[in-house]
Amino acid sequence: ASKFELSSAYPNPFNPVTSFVLSVADDVNVSIVVYNAMGQKVDVLADEAMSRGMYSFNWNASSMSSGVYFIRAQSGFDVSTQKIVLIK
Repeated sequence: ASKFELSSAYPNPFNPVTSFVLSVADDVNVSIVVYNAMGQKVDVLADEAMSRGMYSFNWNASSMSSGVYFIRAQSGFDVSTQKIVLIK
């Protein structure tokens, strides 16, 4: 992993599970948080130290309402965000 970034979530739109890969370039603390369209935190997928490499994540949104969500991965000053759409 040469840089900090989220892969495109797949599938997107999704119901109820979507998957993505996070690339981590250094040994760092990483947080991955899901927000709804109003900017409210609805889930925390990770908040931990990670080593350089690739990490796979799934988000199960079966308890969420249909709509737009944002996956936001942050490590220090590096931030990667993407929009996902839940259709039930």
